[in-house]
Amino acid sequence: MNSASEVNKLVAGWMGQGLKKDEVIIKCAEAELGWPYVWGATGQKCTPAQRRTYAARKSCPAEEAEVTLKKCQVCNGSKSSCDGCPYYPDGNCALIDDCQGFVKQTSSRVGIHYKGGGATSMWNDDSNWSEKGEIKDMPEKLCCIFWRNGKKMSHVGYYIGGGMMIHCSGTVKKEKLSKKATHYAVPRGLYEGDQPMKPTLRKGSSGEYVTLLQTKLIQLGYDLSPYGADGKFGNTTLKAVKQFQKDRGLEADGVVGTRTWEAMESGEVTLYTVTIQHVSQTVAEEILKTYGGTMVKE
Repeated sequence: MNSASEVNKLVAGWMGQGLKKDEVIIKCAEAELGWPYVWGATGQKCTPAQRRTYAARKSCPAEEAEVTLKKCQVCNGSKSSCDGCPYYPDGNCALIDDCQGFVKQTSSRVGIHYKGGGATSMWNDDSNWSEKGEIKDMPEKLCCIFWRNGKKMSHVGYYIGGGMMIHCSGTVKKEKLSKKATHYAVPRGLYEGDQPMKPTLRKGSSGEYVTLLQTKLIQLGYDLSPYGADGKFGNTTLKAVKQFQKDRGLEADGVVGTRTWEAMESGEVTLYTVTIQHVSQTVAEEILKTYGGTMVKE
């Protein structure tokens, strides 16, 4: 097992070789295999004092506190020093992390820092990601982050390609990607050209991204009169979004997520004008309610 100081040297060497960020993260995660899990930790030194500090936190579950102390030979009373401990190789300690702390610690080494204190808050802050979605849609990029979702995100780690993952659970491990993984996310800034992902919008949303959405809809030929790009996602915008989704073969649910944003960025929609002759005013008005347009009296 590598000590923290040894991993620091390795990372400096990889960065000096000009390796890409995702390559450095994978090498760093592999160099940390065997490092210990401690609930709530984010890359602190593995010392008896640090373990006692984390075990004593009010937010730490009792079972996690017990394991944190039990796995330390000094804290459990079996030895008086760290000598001989697997987490103290060559007289230098490893670092302690929990699952999200491991992701934060390794990402920070290449200048990627996440907002959010835990896995769920990390996931929910779209400024952290250039894209995210369900695991079935995970791109075959060399490195991204997998998540396990219950009522909230309950576990997180790295997907490193080839059906493999590296995560911190008990210790840092390299295993086949868990069948329990439900979602993925690509960290913003991990790949060249990555941009912050746009937030998910729905009826009731407001602000600059709604204005951007409305502007794109108008540019693509969708009618948002009489309000135009006012930054408020109301019924008129909802109707236009649903029609856009229908035109692009997407689920017409009126929710603007990753796929809808991507469709808007991919190019213009080909629209057609259809003239229906010799219908009554009542029928014409019903058609306009559904499809929009103008009515000309013969």
